[in-house]
Amino acid sequence: MRPPKQLSVNAPMAKTDHIPAPAVKRLSLYLRQLETFHAADRKTVSSRELGAVLSLSDAQVRKDFAYFGQFGHPGIGYRVLELIQRVRRILGTDKTSNVLLVGVGNLGRALLAYRGFSQRGFDVVAVFDADAKKIGQKIAGPSRLVVQSLEELPGVVSDSKVRTGILAVPATAAQGVADIMVAAGIRGILNFAPTVLRIEAGVSVSSVDLAVHLEQLSFQVGPSDPQTL
Repeated sequence: MRPPKQLSVNAPMAKTDHIPAPAVKRLSLYLRQLETFHAADRKTVSSRELGAVLSLSDAQVRKDFAYFGQFGHPGIGYRVLELIQRVRRILGTDKTSNVLLVGVGNLGRALLAYRGFSQRGFDVVAVFDADAKKIGQKIAGPSRLVVQSLEELPGVVSDSKVRTGILAVPATAAQGVADIMVAAGIRGILNFAPTVLRIEAGVSVSSVDLAVHLEQLSFQVGPSDPQTL
């Protein structure tokens, strides 16, 4: 039975409701490190070795994996390739997923040029913008996509079975565009707009505010002149 629609801030998808968000995020860290081990021809790794590289305890590693089932082998630890395949399956990156992008400004174009999406199983199949001057333009680079109007977004979501979208629009436009995406059937939004989106339950939002990250780094580094405090 579907939960009733209600407004929530950055609500997680139901399938991870019982799993702490930090544990889900650490899966990606584990995957990157396991892939590094695999590239170095490592066949097995222990929870202690995996945790040490990521500054985590072996107990934390085991606890995180335990949310998703049994992974280790007595006397062996984890088989690296096997664990990579299982983590990819959990994250849903063991197959290619179609993604759309809204916003063809400087950030949007940079994201379209980023080859890491396709390497991780994400295929950006369509790009949209509200600026009439940009509609019909062909994006240079590997994507070779043509900018479409927002009115065409619902049809693309349906025809291409897109469930995830990237939002790279100004903060003032973000909520309205996000509402269009959700109404069209998008169930996950990677939000680069510097604002908090209010999205109905059952839709996941992951926000990336670059300025916030720099502010946090600035705090950790500390002022250049301690006397200014």
